[in-house]
Amino acid sequence: MKQLRKLVVRLASSLDARWMPFADAATPDLPLARLLRLSLFQFSIGLATALLVGTLNRVMIVELGVPAWWVALSVALPLVSAPLRALIGFRSDTHRSALGLRRLPYLWVGTLLLFGGLAIMPFGLLALSEPQPGMLWVSRIGAALAFLLVGMGMQVTQTAGLALATDLARPDTRPRVVALMYTMLLLGLVCSGTLFGWLLADFTPLRLVQVIQGSALAVALLNLNALWKQEALNRQRAAQPVAQQEFRVEWRAYASRPGVLRFLWTVGLGTCAFNMQDIILEPYGGQVLQLSVGATSLLTALTAAGALLSFALAAAALSRGVDATRLAALGALAGMPAFALVIFSAPMGAPHLFRAGAFLIGVGSGLFSVGTLTMAMNLQRDGDAGLALGAWGAVQATAAGASVAAGGMLKDVVGTLASAGWLGDSLSSPVTGYSFVYHIEMFLLFAVLIAIGPLAGRAGISRPRQEQKFGLAEFPG
Repeated sequence: MKQLRKLVVRLASSLDARWMPFADAATPDLPLARLLRLSLFQFSIGLATALLVGTLNRVMIVELGVPAWWVALSVALPLVSAPLRALIGFRSDTHRSALGLRRLPYLWVGTLLLFGGLAIMPFGLLALSEPQPGMLWVSRIGAALAFLLVGMGMQVTQTAGLALATDLARPDTRPRVVALMYTMLLLGLVCSGTLFGWLLADFTPLRLVQVIQGSALAVALLNLNALWKQEALNRQRAAQPVAQQEFRVEWRAYASRPGVLRFLWTVGLGTCAFNMQDIILEPYGGQVLQLSVGATSLLTALTAAGALLSFALAAAALSRGVDATRLAALGALAGMPAFALVIFSAPMGAPHLFRAGAFLIGVGSGLFSVGTLTMAMNLQRDGDAGLALGAWGAVQATAAGASVAAGGMLKDVVGTLASAGWLGDSLSSPVTGYSFVYHIEMFLLFAVLIAIGPLAGRAGISRPRQEQKFGLAEFPG
């Protein structure tokens, strides 16, 4: 046994950062074991996201027969509330308590919201599956409340958790620490999507309830383990609240910079182009291609895997001096064949084309996000990185929520018109509503290329500074 331990120690000491990319994030004050335990809250966020976007949307639309527009509005609630994270972060910065804790109370509240939303969600879904006369809207409101609680819990937990990670890490290791946090988020998406696909391979309403209740318990345990003894008690902390600045003045100065408004429009258009399909991708696989719940749940893992691949490709490209604007445009170009594969998978009856399209959607979306994020970093001046990245994150979150809701509504409206024969006999098919949304997304990608063209090569937007390095750490929460 001693010889085996010595061999393991020798092998571990021979590894460098290429094989353990987050080993250099650990410090004596923040050892790797504690850092990995803290990152579990990001894994729980990935689990909740995979459940909402990758599994429940398909189940509610296909198995429970809930209108897509209503499901889209429910799933969009967590995304629309994302701009509130700036306020949540500010409140955690200035929070006072008798024990001197700032972040842990918000982590605790976020965990309670997450657990509460997932705990009542099965009952809302059961009420939707067998609505009592005159109580349908009550059932829908109850289910929407569950989605709202989960969404708010995700925002509060992630904001306070990332702020705590920044507090605990030394300034020179913060980029790697936050990079680990976002990698855990993507791993949570991939692992949870795969697990849900396996658990729901033989779908029954009882199995769905068990999966949701198990997810609520898993989220609570992960978050409690993550926050345990992470913030030291400090009864002497009496820091004054941060002085509030005139936001309107700062925003006007930022928006007046050359290319900023065009850049923000590009971010909004591209986000809409990649996110309109979020709510209908899994139902498309179930209703049109007759895939099982387990098979469609795996799509979340495929899309997240594509995003992970795009992060690696983008990091290598940016380190070699590739223009950030061209990288974002490449993401938009990758989205066009991705949506084409999804569209042609229906008439060809080819689920593998559908899965390939879902993977490419993740790749294109990841490249576009990385490119526009780097452009946002280049737009910061004189320490206003928070404003620049906050504008990027606010536009992206708002556009994502609006586009998810719009995608579900358009699918329902066009699908109803097609089924009623208003669009002709050749289009009277369940595919028509879905295909309409995918075609709109392709047109939006063309608009992205038109909008982003004048930004290519512009100094201060597309070309990064010499000292700037790309990493997942720069992604706003």
